[in-house]
Formats: sequence, structure tokens, C-alpha cells
Amino acid sequence: MNQTVSTILIQWYRSHGRDLPWRHTRDPYAIWLSEVILQQTRIAQGLSYWQRFMHHFPTVERLASATEDEVLLLWQGLGYYSRARHLHEAARQIVAKGGFPTTLREIKSLSGIGDYTAAAIASFAFGVDAAAVDGNVYRVLARVFGIDTPIDTSNGRHLIAALAQDLVPKGHADEFNQAIMDFGALQCTPRKARCETCPLLDRCVAAHDGRVEELPVKLKTTTIIERHFTYIFIRCKGQTAIHRRKAGDIWQGLWEPVLVEGTALPQWQGQWTLVCKEVKHQLTHRLIFADFYLFETDSRISLPADYVWIDEAEFNCYAHPQLVKNLVAHIHLHSPSL
Repeated sequence: MNQTVSTILIQWYRSHGRDLPWRHTRDPYAIWLSEVILQQTRIAQGLSYWQRFMHHFPTVERLASATEDEVLLLWQGLGYYSRARHLHEAARQIVAKGGFPTTLREIKSLSGIGDYTAAAIASFAFGVDAAAVDGNVYRVLARVFGIDTPIDTSNGRHLIAALAQDLVPKGHADEFNQAIMDFGALQCTPRKARCETCPLLDRCVAAHDGRVEELPVKLKTTTIIERHFTYIFIRCKGQTAIHRRKAGDIWQGLWEPVLVEGTALPQWQGQWTLVCKEVKHQLTHRLIFADFYLFETDSRISLPADYVWIDEAEFNCYAHPQLVKNLVAHIHLHSPSL
């Protein structure tokens, strides 16, 4: 049955697979870049970022020589900024090694690269017979083989990974991995799977048992923490103050205006304008409600040492969270100085 499933998936892929630019190259850098960008990102959005990175940093050497600010600014809007920092660090590791590693073990030693990404790069760039197991693969195999072991447990992960590896046709891991990923993204979708046109329908345990919507099984639920931010955009003679967010919290390394969290507004003397209130911003594990003030003054406010004063016109030259970008855009309703 295993080989039959593999053959059917590859045949389906040859007719229905997505035509993506990184699938027309064996360049490990281009492939790696696509895999990192597409983590937690839809292809429709990720494609433009991949093209942008390939334009600005066409080689791993160019990426390695960039500053972190340059990388984060180009990444702005994708979220999960730790991916960009790991990407940058791994580029430097690759250059230090003298080139892109070619084995699973060596690829996995790079910053931010786990089992899935290592297998994807190894199979797509170097023809290694390794199964790349992502969320699509978990879903397809859990349904086709009727696996109800929770996929967010070590037993579930190991079971699916072993099954996927067993399905890999020797010498064709690249096509098989692309096939099963696309099959999960386009055919065997999380909701409203297209079972009526599925080439695996007569072999699918979940379809036979009426359990398509139940599989795969997950035990854990995400705990969402609410946070309340108050941002203050200072305007002082054409300048504003920003600081870089530190490690140990969301948006590490990104820039933002003055932030107040858990305390009252400062008692500064000047003109205060409430630009917007209770703006909702959803992250994976955080739900942020933000108020945004414009504070105008003729003299600089005394701020902590990590704040720097910049020309307002240069604000967009600094990478900042999407929430901040959205909030600052509202200032144009009050003044077009930015």
C-alpha cells in the first residue's frame, strides 16, 4: 500500500502541483530562503518576500555581510522575527564553513534549522532521501492511515515521521516531499477537504470511517495572554524618539516609539492627541490592545539611555513591528509630517 500511496501522490502532483520559482533550482540558498520565509506564512505573501530577499541578497555571502537592521527591515511585515535573526546567523555560519553543508546532520547544525527544514533542503537541493514532515504531511498521513495518536506528542511525531520516511521512493524524495505538501495544502485541507475528488479516497481510513474532520488529533491548546500597550509618538521640531526592543520578549531587535505598559501616562508638558484607542493586534500567543498618542513639544523629553532621536522622515528606515506601522499610519490623519 505504501508504494501505491507514494505513486498516486506524485502522479497527482505532476498534474496539480504549484509552480513556484524555488522549485526550478537546486541552489540550496534559494531553497533554504523559501523554506524559512514560508514557515507560518502563506505562499501568496511569502513569494514577494522571497523575491525581495533574492534581489537584495542574491547570495548567502551578501546576506551574511548585511547588518541585522537591514535584514529585519526587509523582513518587516512577515512576523515571527526570530526567523529573520536565525536566517542571518545561519548565513554567517555557512560563509564561515566555506559553503552550504550537504548532509542532514550538517544542515541541521545551522541556526534555526530543525528536522523539517533540514530534510527539505537536503532533498530539494542535494537529492537526499529524507522525508520533510510539516503540518500538511501530518494531516495527510493521519487521515489516510487513520492515525489517532496526537501529533503534538513525541509518539505521534515519531510515528508520522517514520511512516513518511517509509513512503519516500528511493531517488525521488524531492518530488515526493513537494507532492505531499501540495496535496495537504490544496486537496486534503484542514477544513472542507476535497474528498470527492481525492485520488486516495478508496484508501483513506478517515474518509471510510467518517473521521476526516477529526484527524489529525491534537492535545494541546494555545494559551493566549492579553497585553495592553500605550505607544507615544513624540514630535519635537521634526524629530522623534525610538528605541530597540530587547531580548526576552516579542519583536526582539525591532524599533518602536515610547511604550508604556502597566503604568500611567507620563506627566509631560505639551500637546497630547489620542490618535486611536484599543487597537487589537493578534499574535500566536498574545492578544495586544494598543492605545496610541501623539505628543508634540518644543523641547526634548528626558528618556532612558536606550532611546535615540531621529528625523521623522527617517522613521521608516528602521524595522518596526506591524502594529507600530499600523498605528503610525494614523498620524497622517492629524499631520502629514511623516
